[in-house]
Order: sequence, then C-alpha cells, then structure tokens
Amino acid sequence: MKKISILAILFICINAHLTKAQVGEHRNDFAIGVNIGCALNQMTFDPSIKQTWKTGMTAGLTFRYTCEKYFKSLCAVQAELNYANLGWKEVIETSSDTYERDIHYIQMPILARMGWGHEKKGMMAYIVLGPQIGYALSENSKQSGEFSDYTLSLRPGQVHEQYSMPIENKFDYGITGGLGTEYNSSIGHFQLEGRYYFALSDIFGNGKKDVFGRSAHGTITIKAAYLFDLVRTK
Repeated sequence: MKKISILAILFICINAHLTKAQVGEHRNDFAIGVNIGCALNQMTFDPSIKQTWKTGMTAGLTFRYTCEKYFKSLCAVQAELNYANLGWKEVIETSSDTYERDIHYIQMPILARMGWGHEKKGMMAYIVLGPQIGYALSENSKQSGEFSDYTLSLRPGQVHEQYSMPIENKFDYGITGGLGTEYNSSIGHFQLEGRYYFALSDIFGNGKKDVFGRSAHGTITIKAAYLFDLVRTK
C-alpha cells in the first residue's frame, strides 16, 4: 500500500501542475507516432547478485496531448504502449558458468512532459516524469557451463536459487523519468531521449520465508521517436 500511495501522490502532483498551467496560452494539440530504442537493465537483488548491464530492444507507440503554454514552458501529457526485453545477465567469476534471463514486457508509462524551445520549427529540450506499469508476457533463460553442485557452491553468498525460479509477480510498476531533445518540422516531430525506470515492485516473492527480499528492475532506456500531428491548434 505504501508503494501505491507514492504513485498516487506523484500522479496527483502532476495533475495539479497541469491544472495550474491553465493561466497560460491554451493548446489542443494531439500527436501520435512510433518509438524504438535500446533498454539496458539490471536487477536489484537482496541478497545481491553480481551483474552486468543486459541489453534488449524496446519499441512501441507514443501518444501526446499538448494542453498549454505556460510562460516559456510547453505542457503536455504523454502515454506510450511499449514492448521491452528486460531481465538480467550475471557475472560469474568462480567458474565458466554463464547465465542470462530474458523477461518480455508490455509497458505503459503515463508521463507529464515539459518542453522549452521552438514549438513549430527548430529544436526543443524537454523532460518527462510519471508512473509506469507493465506486465510480463513470457520469460526464457540462456545458460552455459557445468552448472554442477560444485560450481553452484562457489557462488558468492551461496545464492543460486534464482536459476530455477519463475517470475512470481508478472505485474510490474514504478516511476520513470528522463531528458530529451526534439526537432519540430513541417513533417513531424523527431525525438532522441534518455530515460531511467525505477521499479517499486518485485518479480519474486519478498516475504520473510522467500529467498529474495528485493528483486526489482532498474532500466536505462535510450530511444528515438517520430510523431506526427493529428490535431494542431497553433
């Protein structure tokens, strides 16, 4: 309930800011488009597991409603429906074993967006911030090496239960935010953006009798997007 309350407070603050912006110049612009990029993911495990960044693809649809220009800030709400390949890739230094888990998600971030710069033609900088939910569609593992009782016994902290554990919680939620640049032209909007996602949920059970007290995603996303206007008021 504490995590849900944090998300609710964040969303209320975003809505309050956009409502306050109604004293500015009204906009009623709606744009849609596509995005594609690379997701770099690591899991926060407790007890910890040594990892490197796991790379995967992300792609999807972007929907943006621009509602106001407040002084020099262009205020908008942006929603996305994305596919993302997350998971983790372990660094095993005690044997020749290797292990990588792919977790395939459908994700939906709902973001407040503030932009500064050229609204019609030219460059614009922007920030996005808001809650994100996701659902794990499937998972698969890649491993090589001996994976014998002996090599498993060499793992730091004797942590190796994760290899046989399927995802317990397929529903994922957290907070995401980032920075980007956008080039606005007569044929559409071209974006390049970096974003970080901090999961508040765990993929495994986190009770006293469970193996892990924490098992959450942390994702750096670098993506490009193209949007075109369906409705343009200025």
